[in-house]
Parts: sequence; structure tokens; C-alpha cells
Amino acid sequence: MLPNALFEIFGNGVYMYGICIALGLIACLVMFYVYTKKQGMPESVQDFVFFVLIGGLALGFFAAMVFQAFYNWLDGEPFVIGNGMTVMGGLIGGAGAFLLLYFVIGKFYFKGKKQDLHKKHFNTVFRVAPICITVAHAFGRIGCLMSGCCHGAYLGQDYVFGGIWMEGTVNGFSQWGYYVPTQLYESLFLFVLTAVLSILYFKRCNITMSIYLIAYGIWRIIIEIFRADERGAMVLGLAPSQWQSIIFIAGGIALLVIYIVKKIPLFLKKEEKVNVETQSSIENK
Repeated sequence: MLPNALFEIFGNGVYMYGICIALGLIACLVMFYVYTKKQGMPESVQDFVFFVLIGGLALGFFAAMVFQAFYNWLDGEPFVIGNGMTVMGGLIGGAGAFLLLYFVIGKFYFKGKKQDLHKKHFNTVFRVAPICITVAHAFGRIGCLMSGCCHGAYLGQDYVFGGIWMEGTVNGFSQWGYYVPTQLYESLFLFVLTAVLSILYFKRCNITMSIYLIAYGIWRIIIEIFRADERGAMVLGLAPSQWQSIIFIAGGIALLVIYIVKKIPLFLKKEEKVNVETQSSIENK
């Protein structure tokens, strides 16, 4: 819809895709701050998470490019990092990097009276993380819609109900026309999922991560059926993102089973929340 640069800054084009990514990151950070503050997280832990998040985002973007290069290589193209990104790769790489940095750096960052403070509040981070990821992803998909990537089937030059006029790819060639707006559908789904997870979070749900992994995994498998752009080589009839979605679903189910087997409460008790807030107020003094 808006694939070209809107304006230039110091000779570099500013695209709607980049603006949407920036809005998503801002929404992610704001929601994390507000949601964790409501749960009484100390400012020292919040600041630490913001610091670690920068590293996780950088490595996540790099992982997104590496995954896309791998997909292209499977499709018979040269392995070149920088020719596109894939969301699933970014999620996996960014999450892995964040966890590694969180626990490794946190071990040295929190000492003395604040020894292992990051570990004490990790469950809150773990509960709010899928909400922050989902809202950022929702804005990112709007960016995809603006740039014309990740689109659905080409519908032709004449208007078809549900189609959106954009520049897409047909048989490897760029083509303006009406396409199924899979990016818009996914963005709407992600905004709804953000709202649902937010409600559950404030109801002290302890399994928001499991719900996110299972819900998004199922959605991604379905929406990929209607995708028609370049997605990498199909393996056993499934796109790479669909295979990764199966891993998401399996991970969400496994996490839920662990909670049940270890008798970890699926919903935190009100008393536990009060204890966390009381502990945090003491630590902040």
C-alpha cells in the first residue's frame, strides 16, 4: 500500500514499515513498564530488563535475517544475510538471547542486598512477556501490510470483496493488484490476543506464555495456508513457519504439563500478589 519511502532523513528513506516497527517497540516497552509496575516490580529490575531487552532485540533482528537467509538457501538461493527477515526467526532468536542475557548478566548485576533479585521477579517477566511480544508483532504486521510483504493470494486487477490493492509478488515478479490481506487479519488477531492476555494477566493468570504459544501457533499454521508470497521451501507440504508453529504449540503444551505435574498454580492467589508488592516496596527503600 505504501511501499515507497515517505520522506528522507540525512539521505536515508523513512518507510511506513519502519514507523510501524518503531510504534510496536514503543507499545511493547510502555506496556511492560505499566504492567510490571502494577505488580510491584522494583525499578532496578525494570531498568535491568530494559537494558537486556536492547540486546535481545538486536540479536533478534539478526536472527530474523539469518533464518530468512536459511529459508532462501533451502529455496535454492545463495545464503546472504540481509535479504529480508522472518518474524518467527526473530521471535526464537530474540527470546533465546533475552533469556541468556537475563540470567548471565543478572548474576553479576544484582549483588549484595539485591542478590538474585532478578530471579525473584522472573515469573512476572515471564507472564508479561507474551503480551509485550504480541502487541509489538501486531504493529509489525501493519508494517507488512504497508510494504506489501507477507500477503495472501493474488485476486486480480478487479476489486474482489475482502481484497486490498497493493504491490505483491506473483510467480516471482512484482505485481500491483488486489490481494488477500493476510497481514491485516493477523494484526487484528494479535491485537485481540493482546487484549485477552492482558485480561488474564491482571486476573493473575500464571500461564499466559502457554496460552500465547498455543494460540499463536495454531493461528500461524492456519493463516500460512492463505499466504501466497515467498516463504521458503515447503517440507512435507508445510512452510518453515508452520513447522516452527508446531514447535510453538508443543512447547506451550509441554509448559502447561510441567505446571500441572509440578502443581504450580495456574492462577496466582491474591495473597501471593500482595506479598510481591510488599517485598518490592521494601526493596525500593
